[in-house]
Amino acid sequence: MSNKRISMSDIVIGQALQWDIFGSDGNLLLRRGFVVNSTHQVEALIERGLYVDGETLDQSTRDKKVAKVVEQPSVVRIISQVRNDLRTLSYNLSSEPNAREKFLTLAKYVLLATRVDTDVALGCILLHQEGNYSSRHCVDSAVVSIVIGKALKKTDDELIVLAAACLTMNLSMLRQQERLQEKSDGLSPEEQDLIFRHPQESVQQLMNAGIRDEGWLSWVLHHHENEDGSGYPNKKRSAEIPQNAKIISIADRYCARVCARSYRKSLLPNAALRDILIGGKTTVDLMLVTLFIRELGTYPIGTFVRLEDGAIGVVTSKGATTTTPYVHCLLGPRGVALSSPIKRDTQKPLHAIREVLHRDQVILRFSMRQLWGDVAAQ
Repeated sequence: MSNKRISMSDIVIGQALQWDIFGSDGNLLLRRGFVVNSTHQVEALIERGLYVDGETLDQSTRDKKVAKVVEQPSVVRIISQVRNDLRTLSYNLSSEPNAREKFLTLAKYVLLATRVDTDVALGCILLHQEGNYSSRHCVDSAVVSIVIGKALKKTDDELIVLAAACLTMNLSMLRQQERLQEKSDGLSPEEQDLIFRHPQESVQQLMNAGIRDEGWLSWVLHHHENEDGSGYPNKKRSAEIPQNAKIISIADRYCARVCARSYRKSLLPNAALRDILIGGKTTVDLMLVTLFIRELGTYPIGTFVRLEDGAIGVVTSKGATTTTPYVHCLLGPRGVALSSPIKRDTQKPLHAIREVLHRDQVILRFSMRQLWGDVAAQ
């Protein structure tokens, strides 16, 4: 008998299971053919082991207990899998018969990741920048959009479609986006035109794939419109732009600014927020930007900082105020690597944040698991 741990991509919400699933104690949880209908069921399965029998067995063998290893659900693994599956799905969209359901399933997994641990999901944006940029950027933007949507008390159903819109906002230019990512010079007129057209062309590709959700399509179409009418493709203004499109726009801008590219260094996270707030006074919804800063904090999770005592660490969770997050220190005041991260409350004067550091300034190898435990295992 061979057994393997199921990948989350093996479970498609709304479709029948292809295998029997056993729990961490070896007992049969679900039989082949069972239809998983909610992210809550998926979360429960992940927590209980998510192991599948790898061979066709008779009934008596299926019911036998088999020793398994229990694993903590990992937000980093969920995010990584969604990034990979999104790239595959998007690149092969024309041959996908159930594209709508599959995009929504990936969106549900992003929502699941934020439920398991919002801090780790946000931390992935700054600390887990590996892999394909185009799909990573869309998933990161979906995480931020869900966080803002939750703060606005949006329903799960709306959050899922909002995340799906993020995942598909750049659908028509994913391949070209990878090439543009590697450019060291300015954009050509043809490339600028490609970018200008991508909201409309992405909507058309979604419709060709059978997606007719009015909100989804509208949010993709309008996610580059600006409050003052200077955006594209239709020069919409303030009240003409759907709120969810505005959320995607701010998330898109933030995630793009904090990601390193071959032609420019990434902005420090706090500088990226300041850039959006100050530079976008006439182009973004200031109420949403204020909410955005309140939810992410002045020092977003994953930001490297130096404290007043000289210690260097990473912001790992929100604190009492937007300017006083909790930090896990990796280097002590004398610059010596600590045997394990030490949590500091930056409300305390000795541990207040003195300055924000770029990742390149911190010469230290560490894993997200060291900061958050098994929920951040890679």
